[in-house]
Amino acid sequence: MLSKHRKEAKANVRCAVLTVSDTRMKETDKSGKRIMDLLIENDHQVPLYRIVPDDKEQIRMIVEKAMYSDKLEAVIINGGTGIAYRDVTIESVEPLFDKHLPGFGELFRFLSFQYDIGTASILSRATCGVANNCLIFSIPGSTGAVTLAMEKLILPEIGHMVKEIHKDVQQ
Repeated sequence: MLSKHRKEAKANVRCAVLTVSDTRMKETDKSGKRIMDLLIENDHQVPLYRIVPDDKEQIRMIVEKAMYSDKLEAVIINGGTGIAYRDVTIESVEPLFDKHLPGFGELFRFLSFQYDIGTASILSRATCGVANNCLIFSIPGSTGAVTLAMEKLILPEIGHMVKEIHKDVQQ
């Protein structure tokens, strides 16, 4: 049974999909493709898709462009969430947040521990927040992590989250 919130959720969310990687190209970006496929299968739209190098300035620039676009309501970033030196996605996006949603990262790590990679889940810095009334998710770049985050957390709640962000915003 759907809750009242889910029944009133926005059905079609316009999303940007960003893959952070120094090595992937459109032809080899399985995780970005997986995110887009799942969004489209669930009646959401993907007007923006980009592969961005592991570079703070470039990541921040494309995320800012997305969050200030009238055409986008959410940004889903995959890659760059680990603890390696080149993993700078979190440092690039969290300073942009007006509101941080810590429950997303907590739940993702719990589910990742339980269903995917076990104790290695402590290496994930997955995060979510709101910036300029735009929802921003940052998840690991493995296809398993992407599938888990999309199916268990993002797809069930993205419409509800976007509705909540905009419910008392003057248009």
